[in-house]
Amino acid sequence: MKTTFGRRTRVLAATTATAGLVLVAGCSSDDGGSGTKTAAGGVELVKAGRLTTCTHLPYPPFQSEIDGKVQGFDVSLIDLVADDLGVKQAILDTPFENFKTGAFLNSHECDLAAAGMTITAERKKNVDFSDPYFEATQAVLVDKKSGISSFADLKGKKVGAQAQTTGEDYAKSKGLDPVSFESSDAVINGLRTGQVQAVVIDYPVVQGWLKDKANADAFQVAEQINTGEQYGFTVEKGNTKLLAAINKALADAKADGTYKKLYEKWIGPYDESAASPSPAA
Repeated sequence: MKTTFGRRTRVLAATTATAGLVLVAGCSSDDGGSGTKTAAGGVELVKAGRLTTCTHLPYPPFQSEIDGKVQGFDVSLIDLVADDLGVKQAILDTPFENFKTGAFLNSHECDLAAAGMTITAERKKNVDFSDPYFEATQAVLVDKKSGISSFADLKGKKVGAQAQTTGEDYAKSKGLDPVSFESSDAVINGLRTGQVQAVVIDYPVVQGWLKDKANADAFQVAEQINTGEQYGFTVEKGNTKLLAAINKALADAKADGTYKKLYEKWIGPYDESAASPSPAA
């Protein structure tokens, strides 16, 4: 995933699975109008009546602004958690470095982070991850006229990647020196404008981008690389009640078909392995 340095945070609107989400906090379903920060199941929230989610935009199809509202696969899944807690979801756009350190969770500006984030041992030192909800792979995206047909062909080429992501890490681990871009949009635009000859980026991002016929006519995936990555949502270390609520919502969604429906809406044809049935270690 991604990073942006020196960027101010923004509270943004989002859509829920059933209705529009407003920015202003109301009261949780069990607070009797008193403004308590305790939601259903005894989950303590940083703001009464809302589940505050830290993310980093844009990262389609997981979260991006569409028609003035933040929408996407991650947003829809966390909406399910908010529904279970009897509150609404509010989204805070923040720099990605805070996701790795857990800064915005520790300072109680957010209840959780949802940003298409790969579960890693290093990140587990600072935050607690939910059960994995998505199996991620990396993709080599190229211009169809480039002559590049595999990752091996990238040697000696100018390659782009998103800064501080696992895609960038993978490229570096294989001896490449990728050009770093701030966001997924910037990476792809770098390829489109000829700043780089290829990019290494999470495959779901490419999958969504290639849905546009103009993009698909000019660009293609040269290779899809299985790096064994899984995405997870994060909470402050020790926040067991919220973590349990997230894991329950994910398990219920997979059991009743909601996960499959949302996957097909935001990402594409459903692959059973994408459900990531194995809990995070």
